[in-house]
Amino acid sequence: MTMKLHEPLLVVEDSNEDFRMLQRLMRRMAVQNPIYRCTNGDEVLDLLYQDSGNENPQTKLRPSVILLDLNLPGIDGRDILERLKQDISLREIPIVVFTTSSNPRDIEFCYQKGANGYLVKPMDAQELQKTIQAFVDYWLATNTPPVST
Repeated sequence: MTMKLHEPLLVVEDSNEDFRMLQRLMRRMAVQNPIYRCTNGDEVLDLLYQDSGNENPQTKLRPSVILLDLNLPGIDGRDILERLKQDISLREIPIVVFTTSSNPRDIEFCYQKGANGYLVKPMDAQELQKTIQAFVDYWLATNTPPVST
């Protein structure tokens, strides 16, 4: 399996415990992609729309995939999903929702707003490992994203 090692992953997760567990599992799976973390919606927008006065668009972070929690402080994941999928310059970035909510309304809403996947965080450690492994196998190893211009 060939990992796209240089392509960054953006994890939007407000829980330190959940993020540490995710990092630990990805390390065990030999994921070497740079992992960026935002803990709320404002940070996501700041990171993706940062204008450091540099005209070089190559210096802006362009994640290969965004793993997005829905229930965030401030601007929540639903709003972030909607905003990013409406932005012509960012809509091609795959967004996989990773949340504790198995509410059918949340699932339907996310897909209607353009989510590329929806994963419910299992409470069981073994099930969590299987879910993260499936995410890594598909989104970081198998999937071919569009070439960004």
